[in-house]
Amino acid sequence: MSAGHDHAPEGTHRTKLAIAFGITATILVAEVIGAWWTNSLALLVDAGHMLTDASGLLMALMAASLTLRPPTPERTWGWRRAEVLAAGAQAAVLLGVGGYAFTEGVQRLFDPPEVTATGLLVFGIVGLVGNLASMLVLNPGRGANLNMRAAFLEVGNDALGSVAVIVSAIVIASTGWTRIDPLAGLLIAALIIPRAITILREAGSILLEYTPPGLDLADVRRHLLEVPHVVGVHDLHASTIATGLPILTAHVVVEDACFTDGHAAQMLADLQACVAHHFDVSVEHSTFQLEPTTHNDSEHATHD
Repeated sequence: MSAGHDHAPEGTHRTKLAIAFGITATILVAEVIGAWWTNSLALLVDAGHMLTDASGLLMALMAASLTLRPPTPERTWGWRRAEVLAAGAQAAVLLGVGGYAFTEGVQRLFDPPEVTATGLLVFGIVGLVGNLASMLVLNPGRGANLNMRAAFLEVGNDALGSVAVIVSAIVIASTGWTRIDPLAGLLIAALIIPRAITILREAGSILLEYTPPGLDLADVRRHLLEVPHVVGVHDLHASTIATGLPILTAHVVVEDACFTDGHAAQMLADLQACVAHHFDVSVEHSTFQLEPTTHNDSEHATHD
């Protein structure tokens, strides 16, 4: 038995993602042209970053649409994990771009090419304006789920990358020091890699079914054992289906009399209320198997 809830996701922000994707794709085309014209690594890396962002936003948009599909007998949670997969894919691609930017930046520090400062400045400003517009669109929903968070971080990194491109153009125009361009590329790589690793780690923890952050299972066990008539708790598991959707299952051994005096139903309600309201991480999707004290003799491999 488990708490009954509608598994349909709340707002998925598809319109915001679609607008951000349109802006990012437009900037991508402009920066590819600009990188070819100016021979700038910073602009080329930013264009590569934009390519991953456009792809990432497209994946995020597709994932947001998939999460609206209702559950089926084959997919009992629907497509709720699509947002986690999309975020992980975005982060993996970002990590590759960051690695390329670092390698190419080091090489260009020793052999800096000629860079057209004026064109670099123009395309840097175009990129910054577009990224700021995308950030304004995505900002209201950036904390909604991992998918939206990854999308916002990508656009935010692009904005910082555009700032680095603008600074690079100004320095080249005023001093002629072209090594600032690969340095700007390395800066963009430094912005990309840590955030990509963070998103990858979070997506991986959900896919590997880690206990939700902030939920201490030892504390959960202790409180479940304090519920009247509970004798023991085993096979206690907690994981996250998608952002904002933690689940918990447990086998709870109760006094044998609970199955004959009609008290089992009240105990189940007490157990579900405990995990839904007592902890900082509210687990509304909980499943408890109530067992008599003699049930362990017939179970196979049980564990804590």
